[in-house]
Amino acid sequence: MDKIFFKMKFNRPQNYLFIFLIWMACEQQTRPILELPIDLEVIEILAESQTLYGISIDSMEVTTGRIKRNQTFSEILTGFNTPNQKIHDLASISKNVYDMRRLRIGKKYTVIHAKDSLKTAHYFILEPDVRYYIVYDLRDSLAITRVDRPINVIERTIAATINSSLYESVVEAGASPFLVNRLVDILAWQIDFFRIQQGDNFKLIYEEERIGDEVIGISQISAVYFEHMKRGYYGILYNAATGEDYFDEEGNSLRKAFLRAPLDYKRISSRYSNRRYHPVQKRYKAHLGTDYAAATGTEIRSVGDGVVVEARYTKNNGNYVKIKHNGTYTTQYLHMQKIKNGIKSGVAVKQGQPIGFVGSTGLATGPHLCFRFWKNGKQVDALKVDLPPSQPINPKELPSFLREKDAIIQKLDQIAFMAIEGPIETIQGQP
Repeated sequence: MDKIFFKMKFNRPQNYLFIFLIWMACEQQTRPILELPIDLEVIEILAESQTLYGISIDSMEVTTGRIKRNQTFSEILTGFNTPNQKIHDLASISKNVYDMRRLRIGKKYTVIHAKDSLKTAHYFILEPDVRYYIVYDLRDSLAITRVDRPINVIERTIAATINSSLYESVVEAGASPFLVNRLVDILAWQIDFFRIQQGDNFKLIYEEERIGDEVIGISQISAVYFEHMKRGYYGILYNAATGEDYFDEEGNSLRKAFLRAPLDYKRISSRYSNRRYHPVQKRYKAHLGTDYAAATGTEIRSVGDGVVVEARYTKNNGNYVKIKHNGTYTTQYLHMQKIKNGIKSGVAVKQGQPIGFVGSTGLATGPHLCFRFWKNGKQVDALKVDLPPSQPINPKELPSFLREKDAIIQKLDQIAFMAIEGPIETIQGQP
């Protein structure tokens, strides 16, 4: 909207003519008639400029789109009168910021270009991640800038009773679906979430990440109380000398030395068995692993700290990774779509670290992960093996933990079951 400032004295006939002309201009633009005070004289006329991604677009046009299958950076910019040499130079200097050879399908891009018939591109903006965008300046001197969007961290609390599933209960309570897997990871060794019952309930204190009004993730769960089959379980995040971890109300670690499962899966499609009919080889044979059915591309995580001893392809196993955790335990992950970059023999990995992606390479009829587990050199059923817990709170730290635990449990006790109204929120812990 234009801003017009007037200051004029009505002591000359030409001033009245000027006011008449202003009135006519406003009528032509369907603006309301200006009621001018008596003592006015024009001193300044300003126009607010429009911006997008911090770029003035007053004299330009904007075209947006999403990356299509097999679409290239060059193909997009060629359509906006960008010379091949400039595209090549831009792609070369972009490598340190973002590799333009790896455009992902569905990601949004914006071209700010001239209004003429050639539509020459001045800027290309790519949004490879919701957390940031990249501005490519295509004018005389090429420049690339990564801009991180401001992320607001909001502390929230929810309390809900399960009537159908954990997922539906979390969503109906007004929380993000991102919360479900994080909750399951914390109590995976205390509760079998495939056997939760109607009437089980939970309370959570957690931090939610937002960009504007959009929830983009969960930064952490500070505390959880879960009542399953009339028994209560606490999970309290505490920054111990060995690092952050979850502990029960007595200071015992909730985390075992290994994760319950190496991925987020839909179902267990085949269990450990000494005699199973193989769907590809069409014969009965031992299946010394656990098959997790999951969508192609689902991230696979190492179940524990260890060192990669194999990361390669074979005819039967497809792409696979084998990890030695210590002198007792070894795990193997088969039929991957691909092994994650950097995962190779001799590389140390941490519990929960991504090592590959679900696929159907090798002898597989569909996307799944075959997970194998060795104990003392013998393959065992990963779902039945008795695994050691992580270390409890150091006795020297216990008094500090107990004080913090008491304050957190008191805060959990004050959370009412208000699933219909939704969660209560504060900004960075402020009421």
